[in-house]
Amino acid sequence: MKEKIIKKAEELFLTLGFKSITMDDIANAMGISKKTIYAHFANKTELVEVVTFEALDQIHQGIDSIKETSINPIEELYQIKMFVMNYLKNEKVSPKFQLKKYYPKINDLLNIKQFEKMNSCVIDSLKKGVETGLFRSEINLEFISRMYFSGMNGIRDINVFPDALFDKHYIFESYLEYHLRAIVTSKGLNLLNNYLNPNLPNNVT
Repeated sequence: MKEKIIKKAEELFLTLGFKSITMDDIANAMGISKKTIYAHFANKTELVEVVTFEALDQIHQGIDSIKETSINPIEELYQIKMFVMNYLKNEKVSPKFQLKKYYPKINDLLNIKQFEKMNSCVIDSLKKGVETGLFRSEINLEFISRMYFSGMNGIRDINVFPDALFDKHYIFESYLEYHLRAIVTSKGLNLLNNYLNPNLPNNVT
């Protein structure tokens, strides 16, 4: 039952937001009593924390799977982007923003774990790109990795990139292109052009 509660809560939180979904909503959606939920979780904050890190683990497993099968680091980044966006329902309700606003302690812990995983993955990807001649050999791996992490967090800030002005897909697609154009060689640029979406809107939704 505990795993079923986590799964349903994650679905509701990512679809409708951490703030708006109550324990009653989760109980009603599952057809169980609220007491059943409280038998496994002391309060909503505890449930949010468990759901958040369960989702993070699932995302990390997906990323590891992509890294094992990707043909090159450019394809790998595009596959990871699509996987994460699909998992997070294209962030229609800005879960990261809500987590930061309403559950700051959980958000801070999440950032630490995200950075640990993402920094390691991106550095591995950068090394692979340099070795295969797709990325420039003189790039500072640690600097580029941390810049990429900071940028990925920044583009999720709806105060800077409000939904009314920018489509989520456009933001992530454009940021990934921005990142890669800064580090690719001519060989890498030729490959990158194969992944650029010619049908992507210029800016707004």
